[in-house]
Amino acid sequence: MVDIVLIGINHKTAPVELRECLAFAAEEAEEALRRLVGDPAVREALLYSTCNRVELLMAAENRDGALAAGRGLLAARNRLSPELLEGSLYIHENDDAVRHLFRVASSLDSLVVGEPQILGQIKEAYRQALRAKSSGVILNRLMHRAFFVAKRVRTETGIGGHAVSVSYAAVELGRKIFGDLAGKRVLLIGAGEMAELAVEHLLRQKVAEILVANRTYEHGLELARRFQGRALRFEDLPAALTEADIILSSTGAPGFILTRDQIRPVLRHRRNRPLFFIDIAVPRDIDPEINRLENAYVYDIDDLQGVVEENRQDRMKEAVKGERLIDEAVVRFRQWREGLEVVPTIVALHRKLEAIGEQELRRTAQSRRWAEGDVEAARRMLAAFINKVLHEPTVFLKRQGHRTDQTVSVDFVRKLFHLDE
Repeated sequence: MVDIVLIGINHKTAPVELRECLAFAAEEAEEALRRLVGDPAVREALLYSTCNRVELLMAAENRDGALAAGRGLLAARNRLSPELLEGSLYIHENDDAVRHLFRVASSLDSLVVGEPQILGQIKEAYRQALRAKSSGVILNRLMHRAFFVAKRVRTETGIGGHAVSVSYAAVELGRKIFGDLAGKRVLLIGAGEMAELAVEHLLRQKVAEILVANRTYEHGLELARRFQGRALRFEDLPAALTEADIILSSTGAPGFILTRDQIRPVLRHRRNRPLFFIDIAVPRDIDPEINRLENAYVYDIDDLQGVVEENRQDRMKEAVKGERLIDEAVVRFRQWREGLEVVPTIVALHRKLEAIGEQELRRTAQSRRWAEGDVEAARRMLAAFINKVLHEPTVFLKRQGHRTDQTVSVDFVRKLFHLDE
């Protein structure tokens, strides 16, 4: 049976400096795949390169030869020393390699468990392999099973349903206050990375408008343009506070930029419409005394971190359910791989035809009220018929000289007769 081997590094085994050295751009990945499958030890190959991992997945004619080819390919990047690389590499084979891929695609091996981006990155890696013509029967099947398993893990567990980033947690808190953020106006004070991440989450909630106020007007204008929002000058803040429903602040100011005395008259003008403050700045931007005002809600970074930690624990509990789904999928894929051997396929084909024949024989015998002797005679005739019908396909499968052709032929037969259902 062809081996499945995986070799790589990730955020757990290598620092970012090493991961950067091994990163592949799309064009480089395709060229690397063509070189890999040019090695006689490697039948099929796939490579995925993200900020947190670089991994080579191979269907190997020769396990040791494929691992040597994979090591050589990685070491050739930026002329890394074998010693530096070897200390960070991990290797998985067969069931362990399949399980690792399923866990990666399902985001159980991610830095943030449950994050959705990795599946899209794996799908893009598969498209690269198809363009490079480096994926065949085995990896095609394996990747489609990985996509199916990842979908099951996401839909049948709560792994992606809990906020585990501060910016996402802030938006989730906003949803709890308002019930629905659609149609709400959001005011960003500050235009840093945290604010940008929060905007991405807010846009998915279909907020009506995003206002951006920044001390450097040009920076605020740049962020507002990127998200089709409206930039404000800092002196326009008082009027904007009356318009907004959610204020998200993340400046580097040394003290409060919004105080209780500033917000009290704003609330009177709003006529009891609630105002939600998310303060993700350290030191804090929002005076916590504002929380004492009616219809004003203030959450700071500590409040959000508590939500994040609680939700991270919830995700880990849900991850256990995902591991069970993956264990089941690994067994099913192993059974499919074993079925790619000629003998199991021939046996399965005989059994399927025998089961169909027996069913039809019983139906006919009952409707015609055949005697037991007639049924046995018909059964013997049916067995002889099946053997003769399957003789030529059996000879064809056994005579396939080239392993790749044999695998393709066996896979075709199994699909043609639905032997894996």
